[in-house]
Amino acid sequence: MSDDTPLNMDEIERYARHIILSEIGGAGQQKLKAARVLVIGAGGLGSPALLYLAAAGVGKLGVVDDDVVSLSNLQRQILHATGDIGRPKTQSAAHTLHGMNPMIDIVEHRERLTEDNAKAILAQYDLVVDGSDNFATRYLVADMAEEAGIPLVAGALGRFDGSLTVLTPYETDADGTACPRYRDLFPEAPPEGTVPTCAEAGILGAVAGVIGTLQAVEALKLITGVGEPLIGKLLLYDALSVRFQTMRYKRRD
Repeated sequence: MSDDTPLNMDEIERYARHIILSEIGGAGQQKLKAARVLVIGAGGLGSPALLYLAAAGVGKLGVVDDDVVSLSNLQRQILHATGDIGRPKTQSAAHTLHGMNPMIDIVEHRERLTEDNAKAILAQYDLVVDGSDNFATRYLVADMAEEAGIPLVAGALGRFDGSLTVLTPYETDADGTACPRYRDLFPEAPPEGTVPTCAEAGILGAVAGVIGTLQAVEALKLITGVGEPLIGKLLLYDALSVRFQTMRYKRRD
């Protein structure tokens, strides 16, 4: 994050409600402008995360997705509209995000993240927000973000629930202990077929909005240095009981 370009008058007006926050101010907004954030998935989690990151003025947003918009997506994937059906999700996302904030750069990675391309893609960014919907991608993103030495904001969804954590396993905490890895929280992926997909189990669409928005909040905190991020903590949300719980976890080795 090294863009020293001053905020112009339009940016000062656009981000005025950030700038008057003493915790953020002009310096914090400058950090947001200089930030490069990669979002994995332009679906249920990626949609609200991308919208709020774009609105906040994150200077460069990368979007990784190899899928196209379908009618069944629209119940929760709020980046996309009916007219986008059949359109690549990255293209639809870029159109929506540029319409919201033309002052930022959107980079489309119209491909699935794999072991072959992940390192090169992540090298272009300072922070990753994982909105993927499968365990293989989650473990891959966690491994690659650790190797690259960049923070990872990881979210997941259930039918009426969701979870969120922040991972910086390349760092140590105040006691000098290494921060936990994704595998310290989830040592192994569940056997294939034991966890139903969204298409099989269903999901209350607005739950994706809650968790995706919280992912954006954590990303903005990490960029600006405001507050205490969810490092070593797993936030659990139960929509049916309107309950948030926080569970602590540690490095296993």
